[in-house]
Amino acid sequence: MSAKIKKKIVDFRVITRDDKSENEADLPLEPQPEEMHEKLERPEMLVGSTYKVKTPLSAHTLYVTINDIVLNPGTDHETRQPYEIFINSKNMDHFQWVVALTRVISAVFRKGGDITFLVEELSAVFDPKGGYFKRGGKFMPSLVAEIGDCLERHLKLIGLIEDNGLDDHQKALIAQKRAEYEAKMGSDKSKDGDSAFPENASLCMKCSMKAAIMMDGCLTCLNCGESKCG
Repeated sequence: MSAKIKKKIVDFRVITRDDKSENEADLPLEPQPEEMHEKLERPEMLVGSTYKVKTPLSAHTLYVTINDIVLNPGTDHETRQPYEIFINSKNMDHFQWVVALTRVISAVFRKGGDITFLVEELSAVFDPKGGYFKRGGKFMPSLVAEIGDCLERHLKLIGLIEDNGLDDHQKALIAQKRAEYEAKMGSDKSKDGDSAFPENASLCMKCSMKAAIMMDGCLTCLNCGESKCG
């Protein structure tokens, strides 16, 4: 960008690199926010959350613990970043690969950067023997996907994944569809134990919940509002 000089030049001086360095040295340096990196030393205490996982694949409960490190505490740049993950269970059938998985995930945590891709990668693992439905009707294609679900919930908890949820319009539409369906089914409607959705509902391909019902010739999900009719 050029500038027009309107006054007479009476003196000049060429600024060298050394002059520039001296001028920059006089300026106070702003502290840079600390970011996650693999050389970051583990503090004595970490903040964590433990998630209980009960699957029909095992008689024993699985406990997934994710510990976070707090970066830049007390500043505007304070954040929680996952630092390590542990999975504990009395079931020793999966011990070897579970330990390997936790070490790999923890290593990715400590590398820093965007780690949200782990949720998609873990959730896309399918068990060749078939998946199962969680309490509430959500379909899990594998035990690894269940661990990915725990990670997703945790990342939403600490704010690394935005939980958009449903807006008021979607909630109203779902409530309307549910009321219409229950009125249509009358006394024949039934609910499956822990599920809040009709027993004969189909699996929604968007939210993986068994909550899609046929209304007026259109498959509509009572959990996320997904509809093939737009």
